[in-house]
Amino acid sequence: MSAKEILKAILPHPVGRWLGNHRLPFERIRRRFQIGGNLGSLRRKTPVNPYDYGESRGQCIDRYYIEQFLTVQSADVRGHVLDFCDDTYAQKFGGAKATKVDVLHLSADNPHATIVADLARGDQIPSDAFDCILCTQVLHCIYDVHAAVSTLYRILKPGGVVLVTDPGIQKIDCVDIKNEEEYWRFTSLSLRRLFEEVFPKDHVEVKTYGNVLAAIAFLHGFAVEDLPREDLEYCDPDYEVTITLRAVKPMVTLTPRQSY
Repeated sequence: MSAKEILKAILPHPVGRWLGNHRLPFERIRRRFQIGGNLGSLRRKTPVNPYDYGESRGQCIDRYYIEQFLTVQSADVRGHVLDFCDDTYAQKFGGAKATKVDVLHLSADNPHATIVADLARGDQIPSDAFDCILCTQVLHCIYDVHAAVSTLYRILKPGGVVLVTDPGIQKIDCVDIKNEEEYWRFTSLSLRRLFEEVFPKDHVEVKTYGNVLAAIAFLHGFAVEDLPREDLEYCDPDYEVTITLRAVKPMVTLTPRQSY
């Protein structure tokens, strides 16, 4: 018989009912004095690795999920491909299928950039130009995300595909904040709604990756190599570490009103 069952048997009913009604305050007292609920090595106010996102230890956990998504969607990475910052993913997942690759960056200082533009404005980026756009870890760095998504739609060829990844649960980089380079964290719902305002709803697919253990490990700066693979593969929709989206521009270009 458990302690709870013993108390229920020996205490008068009014006393037991009073204790039940005051269970939450007693629970708070128990936690304050650390009676049970031992957090072990998690009882710390600073991350295990405060210096980076895990790259000093191996592969970043979010990059594992990003590359898993791009592997599944690799057939989309073909023709004229637009990548951001550099062409690593276009080459890795497109290979010979990527017959032409452009790299978009905000600054001309980037030697990899073939197009220097702000995606939120993007007037100098040609319309109906790309078969595939790899927009990985980009939108959270742009304040006017609505304008950026509209640009993505405009510059895709009819039938073209944009593959998007963005952070859900992830630490904030104070240097990026200071430099005004990091604005948002998304949920699967907010990212879906952003794209469904421009793309037809049945042309948008969203998938999330992560679980509570992967989220904790990522926040602490652990790497993929620090976790068993099965711990990374389990997906819990309540803990969105990485959010991915695939959107297709219709073959028949719709007017803005028709596309909602």
